[in-house]
Amino acid sequence: MKNRFSTFDLICSVTELQKLVGMRLNQVYDIDHKTYLLRFQRTEEKQVLLIESGNRIHTTAFEWPKNVAPSGFSMKMRKHLKNKRLESLKLLGLDRIIDLQFGTGEAEYHIIVELYDRGNIVLTDKDYIILNVLRPHSDGEEVRFYVREKYPVDLAKNRSGAPTEEMLREMLAKEKPGDQLKKIFVPKLDYGPAIIEHVLMSAGFPNTCKLGKDVNIDTDLPRLVEAFKMAEQILDQALTVPSKGYLMQKKEKRPNSEEFVIANMEFHPMIQQTPDSETRVMTQHSSSTYQGFQIEEFESFAAAVDEFFSTAESNKIDLKAVQQERDALKKLENVKRDHVSRLNALEETQLQDKEKAELIIHNQEAVDAAILAIRQEIANQLSWEDIEARVKQAQRHNDPVASIIKQLKLNINHITLLLSDPFADSADNKKPSLVDVDLDLSAYANAKRYFDQKRSAAKKQQKTIQSTEKALKSAEKKTKQTLKDVQTMTNINKARKVYWFEKFYWFISSENYLVIGGRDMQQNELIVKRYLRANDVYVHADITGASSVVVKNPGTDPIPPKTLTEAGIMAVCYSVAWDAKVVTNAWWVRADQVSKTAPTGEFLTTGSFMIRGKKNFFPPCQLAMGISFLFKLEESSVVSP
Repeated sequence: MKNRFSTFDLICSVTELQKLVGMRLNQVYDIDHKTYLLRFQRTEEKQVLLIESGNRIHTTAFEWPKNVAPSGFSMKMRKHLKNKRLESLKLLGLDRIIDLQFGTGEAEYHIIVELYDRGNIVLTDKDYIILNVLRPHSDGEEVRFYVREKYPVDLAKNRSGAPTEEMLREMLAKEKPGDQLKKIFVPKLDYGPAIIEHVLMSAGFPNTCKLGKDVNIDTDLPRLVEAFKMAEQILDQALTVPSKGYLMQKKEKRPNSEEFVIANMEFHPMIQQTPDSETRVMTQHSSSTYQGFQIEEFESFAAAVDEFFSTAESNKIDLKAVQQERDALKKLENVKRDHVSRLNALEETQLQDKEKAELIIHNQEAVDAAILAIRQEIANQLSWEDIEARVKQAQRHNDPVASIIKQLKLNINHITLLLSDPFADSADNKKPSLVDVDLDLSAYANAKRYFDQKRSAAKKQQKTIQSTEKALKSAEKKTKQTLKDVQTMTNINKARKVYWFEKFYWFISSENYLVIGGRDMQQNELIVKRYLRANDVYVHADITGASSVVVKNPGTDPIPPKTLTEAGIMAVCYSVAWDAKVVTNAWWVRADQVSKTAPTGEFLTTGSFMIRGKKNFFPPCQLAMGISFLFKLEESSVVSP
């Protein structure tokens, strides 16, 4: 899957980004340590430029998740570049390096974006002295990318033009017969693999053609010269005319399902059309097929790239959300499994202790005899080795007491006995079991010790059940919250277009008229000066804080009374009358009655206007406001007429 710009991609992107020249940088955000958003603005027009070091640069229409706290690099760019005009945006040669110039003269700064190798973003002053660098490093002894070093703009590789026949002959003469033609030219020419492959195929050289086998140096050189002249024409056009964008998509069927998944595989500013191409309509863009891929066409290369990477990022977020769901459920399952395991262990311990106690009671005489025999050997001050030897000797002579002694644990004053239940009915239950007994206790006391351990385990089991119920409830609550957070995880959605009137108070009246009102004195001034037109109506109220309201009238018909009344209510509600719960009157006048010219000797403050002629008062306006939702279908969901 393609994930970074080629040289040709970058050329097309830079051509399209010329629309940003003249706009001011409003703000800088960072998505991660190598991806940044630059928000530009010019009057009502806004654009967001996305830069990913080493990979891509394009405008975006999507809302990308931003870091809560800006990075140091973002803060540095904000400090030097905020509110500065973008004066130029150009390529430095053909090395996939872009130079963005902000400001002029002493206030001139540059952002250098490198989209090759590991990439870099460098902030410099007017003399290209580095002020900050995303990835400090050295490129040999001469070139250093560090603060206070000079960025080597003079080392950028310039365009050399189409190769001549002699140059091509010299290139091919140095290569071995059998080498692929495309692989020969890609490292030696500046066009990039996409253009070279395109012009070679257009000139009749297949993608897999090889030197000596499919290409004859003497006869095919003129065709190669023409091919690279075509490459120059493609570059010239890309440098001057914005190109369309294309996504190469693969349609894959889900396993065990009839559903298909469309996966974006590559993005390109140009697709070579073949005679057998099929064309059909898909969603909002035209689509065709090419070399087994489905092609989706966009109006601009930036739109195609934006769609490609936003979809890829959304897929990453979806995968991350799925993994978080799995982790949360797995954690809850582990808590439940641990709970069951602990209860089973306590249950097993109780059964074993009960069984051992009963075996000791059923074999009380033999157990006491074994304890007494070992005590006597210890009393005779024999070593542990001698005691063990004497036990084994007695076992060889089939001594009944020695035969039940399985192991001596004299270091802890215990012995292990092999006991069986003499009262068991089935043969399986007569199978001997190992039981540890304490030499300091009698058989009865050892049995009591095991019964005490059983009762202790039973109490512990009950406490475990109670405490685990609380732990399970807590774990389930946390899991539910985690799953809820995952479901509301930040996704990359296309940014909604913000309309010009949304910066004001606004609503759509019952008769479908747009009504706008100022939020403060400055907006009151702006509404009248910029947006009040001849057919509009100005509405206001003679009370502190009342908004200057304008009812927009797109036609010449009078505005209906109901809409005027609703505008009057708006003017009163956005005043001190709302907090004071005081009912008062509003009034309206025609647009030509509103003037900023004060009588001689008087002065009008910001947001104040002179009204000439009669005011048309409303009845007392009720203090009532509401909220509603406006739903709009996507264009793809609208039925064609």
